[in-house]
Amino acid sequence: MEEPKKLDTLAMEADQSGQRRPLSKVKRIVVLGAVLFTAFHVFATFLWIAPASALRDLIPGNALQSYMIPMFGQSWSVFAPEPINGDYRLQVRAVMTSDGETVETEWVDATAAELTKHMRNLFPPRAAMSANDVASRLKNAYDELTEEQQATVALGYYKGEDWRDRMEEDLRHYKDDENVTNYMQIERIATAYSTQVAYAMWGEDVTEVQFLASRQNVVPYAQRNNPDAERPAASTVPVGWRGLIEEPGQSRERFAEVFLEGVERSGQ
Repeated sequence: MEEPKKLDTLAMEADQSGQRRPLSKVKRIVVLGAVLFTAFHVFATFLWIAPASALRDLIPGNALQSYMIPMFGQSWSVFAPEPINGDYRLQVRAVMTSDGETVETEWVDATAAELTKHMRNLFPPRAAMSANDVASRLKNAYDELTEEQQATVALGYYKGEDWRDRMEEDLRHYKDDENVTNYMQIERIATAYSTQVAYAMWGEDVTEVQFLASRQNVVPYAQRNNPDAERPAASTVPVGWRGLIEEPGQSRERFAEVFLEGVERSGQ
């Protein structure tokens, strides 16, 4: 009986001596997974911020964009030689149908509502930038379209469940390229976002939405000391009326709770 006690005592002394004990199998798997995830995240971030190259083909399809946006998006445009020099804005309005009567609502500034969450907040939520991000991506994708395609975007597409298919077909009629794919992707996001804004603002009677994305540059640097200098006119994306889109997992109640607080604080 004395020998086992001695062995136990030696084992306790070995543990207390500071010597490392081998990791269990579960801990090894967790550590390995964390290391691999960290390595992938660093590599994906590098690919995202680096100039476009063949290296991006290592991650197939839209996997890189789906991983980085919206949580890990990177932007270095605050630095010279081309710092941020303008503001993006997203406005939304809707058509309401009730008792056979159709009414167009006023515009609501979604960007202004969300930016109130930055005020006096050291740790603003991601929701404080959703409208701004949608507006900037929509404007950039729109600018890559041809004039004929841009004119098509200004038309209304909302009748029937296949309205998006018809719109995409009309856009590809002029030029069938990746720019159409990129535009349709961001417009779907903008439509789904605007649908939630419309439901939050005007309730269940909403049948159509329209959104207006714009960018307005700041006063040019050369005129910074001119007290009469005015900002250039805003450049807009004239999108026509669209049908409603709701994505899986969206919550009207939760969106309305967060968004309407910002609308009230923005004074709209």
